Amino acid sequence: MLKSSRNIDLNSDLGEGFGQWRMGDDEAMLDLVTSANIACGFHAGDYNIMAHCYSRAKQKNVAIGAHVGFPDLAGFGRRPLALSAEEITRLIIYQIGAAQALALSLGHKITYVKAHGALANIAETDREIAESITCALKQVDPSLCLLAIALSEQTQAGEKAGIRTFHEIFADRNYTEQGRLQPRHEASSVITDTDLIASRIKKMLESQSILCLSGKKLLTPIDSICLHSDTQHAVETAKNLRKMLIAEGYNLGPFTTN
Repeated sequence: MLKSSRNIDLNSDLGEGFGQWRMGDDEAMLDLVTSANIACGFHAGDYNIMAHCYSRAKQKNVAIGAHVGFPDLAGFGRRPLALSAEEITRLIIYQIGAAQALALSLGHKITYVKAHGALANIAETDREIAESITCALKQVDPSLCLLAIALSEQTQAGEKAGIRTFHEIFADRNYTEQGRLQPRHEASSVITDTDLIASRIKKMLESQSILCLSGKKLLTPIDSICLHSDTQHAVETAKNLRKMLIAEGYNLGPFTTN
């Protein structure tokens, strides 16, 4: 069994509105998470929303990362686009650059990168695309960390490239037998029961493994737990999960400081 750490990060995908339109409760979630993955304007977000999130995250001592995705506002970045690995590297570099500049102007710092939606799902199993993400980090700023889906090509690509790579599990998503995220079009892919979410995460941390929908366990290091801010009862779920983690003696803090 893998050695379990009592340090754990709680992250969420934030800043996913656009213009006057908002998705999720960023303010409430920033009070509960230790790392915030902020959309960079391609799948969601814009310069005003990004700046606001960076400013509030700094005030609340929350680490920030560039949440990079496909240029697909209409599809929220959840539709795969036929882009080459080189194009993906460039679009990630573009998003990181915007995120770093805005964060710097507000006295905060981008410390990691996380892929979003369809880009993340493809990189979960496609080695070339996973490597295109790590290539972008190495070309822009090798000190950036990579927050990657556990047991994926992403984690392997990051470690191979010599990038500090951290393993992420999802609190509100079910997993297939292979340890892949269950496709969103399937009815049971998203979990909304707050108590079930907390109990599943407790078991995963204790065993340092992914708990598949079938009950199968797949061993993996766990550095961070993701909660989507756009799901039903997201704030309530985050509060319940945070309460459980503290009660179980876990130290909550950004994975980038571990």
